[in-house]
Amino acid sequence: MDAVKLYTSSAEREVFETMGALYAIIMSLEYLERAFARDSVSAGDYTAECNKLLLQYKSVSQMVSNEELGEFTVKYRLNCPAAKRRLEVGIPSTIEHSNIGSGLSVNNAKHVAKAIRDFITTMDGLNLNMRSVDKLHPLLSDLLQSINAAPFVPGDFEWKQVFRDWLIRLNQMKASDELDDDQVRQLMFEVEKAYNDFNDLLDHSE
Repeated sequence: MDAVKLYTSSAEREVFETMGALYAIIMSLEYLERAFARDSVSAGDYTAECNKLLLQYKSVSQMVSNEELGEFTVKYRLNCPAAKRRLEVGIPSTIEHSNIGSGLSVNNAKHVAKAIRDFITTMDGLNLNMRSVDKLHPLLSDLLQSINAAPFVPGDFEWKQVFRDWLIRLNQMKASDELDDDQVRQLMFEVEKAYNDFNDLLDHSE
């Protein structure tokens, strides 16, 4: 019996290989989410690997087609509810639920310095007209992670949810998409306000 060919040209072959890579990324994320839920992987390792897979998905998915995630999983019969949820949110569970930093053996001053540095880096980026998704997403992800790691910041600190919402919004866009002037202005306002509130918390914690 002759083998069935999936492609007849190098271009078609590249498409199938890319779809295979996308499939592998989604299923790897599914297994990672399940492992983290079973406490089989540390928060630090989970966060690093999850961030890597999310970035890989965003990059590879744009090389395949304009299919939505739901369409892709149905078409290729993927059973991956945890991965779909994580891809829709666009950030690791540790960051989404403010668990990052728990149990890490670093001193408070290091957390504070990192958070302040990430605030300043984000504001500098916006001031330098940095507005594309692939530039802003890592900045906001690092900033939220730093805020979550600061021991004196309460769980209900309002800017945590604000930045989660921004990350989710950016995750729904293409990597090459850019925020418009009003969105950049709003984001800058919120980052500056969050920075001031963060410093107020720091002052009262001393």
